[in-house]
This record gives sequence, C-alpha cells and structure tokens, in this order.
Amino acid sequence: MSDILRLGVNIDHVATVRNARGAGYPDPVRAALVAARSGADGITAHLREDRRHITDDDIARLAAELTIPLNLEMAATDEMLAIALRHRPHAACIVPEKREELTTEGGLDAAGQYDRLAPLISELRDANIRVSLFIEPAAEQVAAAIRLGAPVVELHTGRYAEVEGEARSEELRRLTDAAALAAKNGIEVHAGHGLTYDNVAPIAAIPQVRELNIGHFLIGEAMFVGLGEAVRQMRDAMQVARG
Repeated sequence: MSDILRLGVNIDHVATVRNARGAGYPDPVRAALVAARSGADGITAHLREDRRHITDDDIARLAAELTIPLNLEMAATDEMLAIALRHRPHAACIVPEKREELTTEGGLDAAGQYDRLAPLISELRDANIRVSLFIEPAAEQVAAAIRLGAPVVELHTGRYAEVEGEARSEELRRLTDAAALAAKNGIEVHAGHGLTYDNVAPIAAIPQVRELNIGHFLIGEAMFVGLGEAVRQMRDAMQVARG
C-alpha cells in the first residue's frame, strides 16, 4: 500500500461567501488555483440542486482552468449526470443530498439505492470519469460499493469529527475496518468531512486511505492565515501523521 496521501481541497464555501452578497467575489476558481499552487492534489466542488454555493458557471470554469484533477460532488440525479458528462471532470463523487440540510448529513445509502446507482455509475465510467461513493464506514455499504463496481469510496468522517472520547475511538475503529475491507477488495479509499488540524492525524494514519477531501475548515482558517498557508499546514499535518 502506497504511503502517498493526497489532499483534495473543497472550495464550496468560497462560493457561499460570494453568494451572500450576490457579488462576483471572492471567486472560487481563484481559490482553486491558489490551493493548487500551494500543494493541493485536487479540487472538489459540490454542485447542489439548489445552487446554494457552486454554480454551473463555476464548474465550467474549473473544468477549463484547472491543471489538477477536478472532483465533482453530485447527487444521483439525471440533471447532475448530464452536467458531469458535459464537463468530464476527472472524478465524480456521488453524495446524498437534501435541500434543507446545512451540509451533507451522513453517507449515501449505496445498499438501498443499488438499482438507481448502477446505471449512473456505468455511464460515468463509460465516459472515463472516476466514480466515488460517499458512504458511511459500514461493512454493508462497502459491500454495496463492491457489487456496484465503484472504483473508489470516500468514507464519511463526520461522526468521528463530532464525538469525543471512547465514541471517537469506536468511530475510528469503524473507519479503519471499512478502509481495510474496501482496499482488500480492490477499492481505492478516500475520507472526508469535518477534518481539522486537530483531528486529521488518526485518519491520515490509516494506511489504506489514499486521499483526504477537506473544505470548510480550510476556508475558515484562510480568513486568518490565507488559503495557501492553510493548505500547506494541512499537508504538513497529514505528512507527519503518515510518518
């Protein structure tokens, strides 16, 4: 298993700030380019059904201007499939989505949505778009990803980030076991949601994890130290944890 651990930077909340005033700034594409220059291995952007932050124009510009991979987070809808097929990002991460949620709440029910996901995954793979499923660290969800032929899973670290003490230790065990099961079956393992400088090390130390996707914390930290420095510090924390 490779020791290389990639960092994907999610720039959604640069667009959140922009949209709060209806202005043209701050520009999430500019943020993506800064992150790329500062050591990000990829850029993640979630095009939501309600376009609350990232817009269709943002995706078009990111696809045109980035020289590092673009990971399009998307719901399993016909609209989002058509957008992915039009722009051909490097990767598409399928996530659950509810209009009323503040952020993505939990992982995709890959087991329960098998019939919906199977043809969508097939179309994305036929277009040479790497497919990832954002799932809970549970054996049944990993098993569903295996049956669906998904090449990548991204394990939801939200609960790990929210709890403390023994509950966090238990969640870390679940993440470790899920990562091992996925990797054993030939699936590349990513992880993300709620990761910060303070809690990233145990996740980064899981040997099967190949990529972390981090956004909200880095955009918040950028207010104090700048986005480039925030990305560099996160890379350093990941590298130290990886040993």
